[in-house]
Amino acid sequence: MGALEAVSPDERPRVLVVDDEKFIRDILADFLGMEGYVVRTAEDGSHAVEELRKAQFDMIISDLKMPRMGGLELLKEVEKTHPDALTVIMTGFGTVETAIDAMKRGAYDYILKPFKVEEIVHIVQRGLEKQRLAAENLRLREALSLYKVSEAITASLSLDEVMATVQDSGLHEVRADIVSIWLDDGEGSFFERSLDRGVGIGEEFDVGRIDAAEVSLRLIRGELVVEHGAQAAKLFEKQPEKPIASMACVPLKMRERLLGWIVVLSLTAGKRFDEGQRKLLSIIASRAAAAIENARLYEDLQATFQQTIESLARTIDKMDRYTAGHSERVAIFASALARWLGLPEDQVEIVRQAALMHDIGKVGCVMNLNKPGKLTQDEYEIFKKHPIYGRDILDPIKFLEPVIPGVHLHHERWDGRGYPLGLAAQEVPLIARIIAVADTYDAMTSDRSYRRAVPHEVTVNELTRCSGSQFDPDVSGTFVDMIDGFRDELRDRGEEVPE
Repeated sequence: MGALEAVSPDERPRVLVVDDEKFIRDILADFLGMEGYVVRTAEDGSHAVEELRKAQFDMIISDLKMPRMGGLELLKEVEKTHPDALTVIMTGFGTVETAIDAMKRGAYDYILKPFKVEEIVHIVQRGLEKQRLAAENLRLREALSLYKVSEAITASLSLDEVMATVQDSGLHEVRADIVSIWLDDGEGSFFERSLDRGVGIGEEFDVGRIDAAEVSLRLIRGELVVEHGAQAAKLFEKQPEKPIASMACVPLKMRERLLGWIVVLSLTAGKRFDEGQRKLLSIIASRAAAAIENARLYEDLQATFQQTIESLARTIDKMDRYTAGHSERVAIFASALARWLGLPEDQVEIVRQAALMHDIGKVGCVMNLNKPGKLTQDEYEIFKKHPIYGRDILDPIKFLEPVIPGVHLHHERWDGRGYPLGLAAQEVPLIARIIAVADTYDAMTSDRSYRRAVPHEVTVNELTRCSGSQFDPDVSGTFVDMIDGFRDELRDRGEEVPE
């Protein structure tokens, strides 16, 4: 009874025997067949290449010297097109050194002629067992990687982070050359949300454009989208600059609704995506779909909160006709100052948001903000609490946490004589030091109920005079150096600027 008789024919290991002697081919085919292997034969290397094009093989047993294409040339071909297959070289005593050289080039083992069939069976069993253990180890590693990927995907509420994790998985776990993620636009169409390239795929390379209508139709129908070569190319409106070796596309679905899809491309000749890789990508996509939906809902929630807070900030401004538009102007000056100081754009946006909301705590000040004349000392003490009220209003909203220091501390001073905490110098967060300068500039150059607007030149002189006492000298100095040019830019855009 064959050793693999209980295994279904589709799962049995496949062996290709290559030798120009028919007797050797037949005897090996018979004995290995009795052991339960699926065996095919070829009379030389060129015929073996044809067999390899028709089907996958787990092991190739090849003679070293054959007409048309010998064992070493075949070994090179196998390395290029079937890198996972094991190659065993058969040779005579006179060419042992050549056989050893073949092992250095990637052959698994060699067999000396004349041989005993039992020896060959043993080598095949040992090699395939090694291959099985390697595949099992790979599956375990993939399972661990998939677990880590799933954890990373589900732990994030950032759409960009989810995209990055999925793309990294496609490049490293699925071993793709290109990973592209498409999402629905909410109006029945799909757009490419992000794309990542593997090593060696430069930015200058045009990856083409997928036919989104055709791909979405096939995915909605529940069809598998795994194509190779020319068939894969048919799914592109614009062809990539390099031929497509293989393409796999899996849907991003939530309750049967198609959110989009993940597409992976292989541009490496002979490297096709198999069913295992497609299933791995499908599992990643199922995790990613839920995370993408959650991230989108979170972004919508953030936008709603943001709009509510900004609306409230503008409402505070409108309570006093003299301060109408103050918060928006402070946001413009503060974000410009943040850029002049070299802050990255994500930090500039935080400065802008904090500046827009810097006076939101005034809603907690029980007083008439439209009162003519200056505030009494008691009223001023109440007014001084608005940074604390602003912090308390924003504190429960987690995603607004980065803006709180700017709202809470924009009345601190460089010399430590500010409020509410009396911080000094570098103790005051940079975001608050920036808003302090922008807030003062706009407050001075705007009309108030108790005074007329101070001219621009006088205000700039005052900022310079208070540099190092009220203001961070680097921050106020940069503002003074750059504000005239910025005012010209605003005029060119048709916007009103202080006189």
